[in-house]
Amino acid sequence: MKIEEYGLEKLVGPLLEWFAKHARTLPWREDATPYRVWVSEIMLQQTRVEAVKPYFEQFIKTLPDVKALAGCGEEQLLKLWEGLGYYNRVRNLQTAARQVMEEYGGEIPMEYEELLKLKGIGHYTAGAIASIAYGNLAPAVDGNVLRVISRAAGDERDIMKQSVRANMEREILKIIPKDCPGNFNQALMELGATVCLPNGGPKCQECPWQTMCTAKKENTFFRIPVKSKQKKRRIEKRTVFLIRDGEKVILRRRMEQGLLAGMYEFPNESGHMNAKEAVSYVKSLNLAPLRIERLKDAKHIFSHVEWRMQGYLIRVEAVEKDDGLIFAEASEFRENYPMPSAFAAYAKYLDIYLGKKREPV
Repeated sequence: MKIEEYGLEKLVGPLLEWFAKHARTLPWREDATPYRVWVSEIMLQQTRVEAVKPYFEQFIKTLPDVKALAGCGEEQLLKLWEGLGYYNRVRNLQTAARQVMEEYGGEIPMEYEELLKLKGIGHYTAGAIASIAYGNLAPAVDGNVLRVISRAAGDERDIMKQSVRANMEREILKIIPKDCPGNFNQALMELGATVCLPNGGPKCQECPWQTMCTAKKENTFFRIPVKSKQKKRRIEKRTVFLIRDGEKVILRRRMEQGLLAGMYEFPNESGHMNAKEAVSYVKSLNLAPLRIERLKDAKHIFSHVEWRMQGYLIRVEAVEKDDGLIFAEASEFRENYPMPSAFAAYAKYLDIYLGKKREPV
């Protein structure tokens, strides 16, 4: 059944009553300004709510408004984001902040179509800002919403198709209450995040729609929503080097384009090297190895790539700081060197903890 045949309007009342009793207390809901809603929605893309909370609070404390975000230095910006991953999100966020300063006089636009003109803001984020912060009638259709509506209506169309998403947005727009569009959109998201869970695991007994849900009646929730299969991740083998000169460790900065652009990293190379090859690599950096220790293997998953890493801790003779190498004290990591969580497993060997769960170094 397509959603327009189901009659979505009957879902509105029970959903809002449920949300009034079960809405989670979240830091970005306490003061839903356009800036706070925007930052939270960008952080929440592909990241769990619990993981986002400490990042959001620190980000807002450090960069409390659009002007502060627009003027923030790149390394501080990346450091605030360290551990969240998908770093293009925060780069786009800053680019959009600068657009707001230059083109909108520092005021985040309230119109859905104007929000779409900002870098990194798609239909969902524009709808969230417009409805939650400004009270405008706009749909905010994310994966949670696609799932709950598809299941309620028994709609087995492929939600990965843009035409299906667009249809969902049009139909939801028809039923958004004029007096509380923000609450309605948040209620849909909340239902998907806490009750109508993915992978065949909904908590139907807690759902306000349990008597109206087609997928529950027909026992089809395990196959709805329908999603076309994504391409398999590419596997990359890498060797990571923790090269130490006394209490300092060698870092390098990644290129300004591509994966993890502009972030700092431990030297690493494609392929898995044996100890002899690892020593030869260190010598190629004009360093003199003294001792080598094999570290535990580690894995990190990006959206389309999976790194399977092996590592070495290598002590070298004291050298002059030259050849473009960066010799960093562990105590400098916290403020000066944003490093992606891909290297977290190896950073711990240096008592360096990346992201918001970092411990003192």
